[in-house]
Amino acid sequence: MEIYIGFLVSFGLLIFSVLKNIYTGYVLIVCWIIFALISLKRGHSLKEILGMSYGGGKQSFVVIRILILIGAVTGIWMASGTIPTIVYYCLKYITPSAFIFSAFVICSAVSFLTGTSFETVSTVGVPLMIMARSGDINVNIAAGAIIAGAYFGDRCSPMSSSAALVAGLTKTNMLDNIRLMFHSSIVPFFLSLIFYFILSVSQPLESIKNNLSGEILGTFKIAPLMLLPALIIIVLSLCRVKTHISISVSILTAFVLALLFQNNQLKDAVNSVIFGFRISGGPLENIINGGGIVSMLKTCLVVFVSCSIAGLFEGIKMFGRLESKLKNLRMERHNLFGVTSIISIITAAFGCSQSISTVMTKEIMKDCYRELDNNQFALDLENSGIIISALIPWNIAAFVPTATLNVSPAGYIPYAFYLYILPVVFFIYSKYSQKAQGPENKKSRSIEE
Repeated sequence: MEIYIGFLVSFGLLIFSVLKNIYTGYVLIVCWIIFALISLKRGHSLKEILGMSYGGGKQSFVVIRILILIGAVTGIWMASGTIPTIVYYCLKYITPSAFIFSAFVICSAVSFLTGTSFETVSTVGVPLMIMARSGDINVNIAAGAIIAGAYFGDRCSPMSSSAALVAGLTKTNMLDNIRLMFHSSIVPFFLSLIFYFILSVSQPLESIKNNLSGEILGTFKIAPLMLLPALIIIVLSLCRVKTHISISVSILTAFVLALLFQNNQLKDAVNSVIFGFRISGGPLENIINGGGIVSMLKTCLVVFVSCSIAGLFEGIKMFGRLESKLKNLRMERHNLFGVTSIISIITAAFGCSQSISTVMTKEIMKDCYRELDNNQFALDLENSGIIISALIPWNIAAFVPTATLNVSPAGYIPYAFYLYILPVVFFIYSKYSQKAQGPENKKSRSIEE
């Protein structure tokens, strides 16, 4: 009973923090204390609790390293003129009445090429958000299109770490999974294009109201060379170079450009990396600014505490009872996906990480898929937890992009259309395709666990 009370109290606190715009890190620390007390009551020692928590938190170090680099690259890209150059060229070539539509398509393309949502948001998402703010577009709508596009490739790119994770967990071939993911995403993607086109028409970029291009030209040196730091990340990602290496090379390149072409002193460039880029006075003061390692410290705390909670859950087998109940149920194909989605929501909400949610959901649901092909299990994980995580404000998958874009942690959700239409369409397709085919001849799993 105390576990259910702990879940309800924690969930209520997290919802309250989002509604009242309270820093999520403080609430997650309270949630950790709640479950630590429950663990003490269950007979675990304080040393064991701290050990399980640190074991989970240790998994966050890789993500924290990337977050610190994202903060640094955002600040130095502004100082080097990379972000201003991207904004300038986008203003020149993007049709104002198709801005939201273009933002979704651009982020989808870049995320498919790089396979990562975080890099997509930090490379093209930030410049697009700058354009949205300067053009009087609702920032929540812009953020929804950017984040939805970023997770298109995060889900189904051959470069995607989440696709590799799911393939590894289910012992399936990643390219086979990608083929199935593309098939299941065709209808949701085209519905999203229609949705964002309608929003674009109703929310055009009001570039006529200001002279943003002129202000950028007057403040920064704009040239194709300034795009080099962004191209480095894309090219190195395509070459399967590790993310932290590609971002580090980009930072060094941008640092040199800032010194040589943007009239930055060494001290100014270092400050941009650590504390973020700032312009004093002028129309660009509230448009092109931010980034820096310091801006990511609160996000890093959220990531560490989230993983610590997940480590605690795993150590005390928080979902053991649920797993034993589910494995004895026999469900039709669409109901099985529905249950997997619900479990994904729960694990994404309390695991606070896309990867942790996927691992926990796989462990809880694996016996329910014992009579199905493993590729179906992989597809269900991709169409549920991988993208549902990005709809939960305190989950790392959502918290990092919103922190990077400097927008509300929840305001973008109604406009991240692709993220919630995909599981809905797949559920409907699973239900009616099964009815059309009649009783399904279930396959035995291709590879035994």
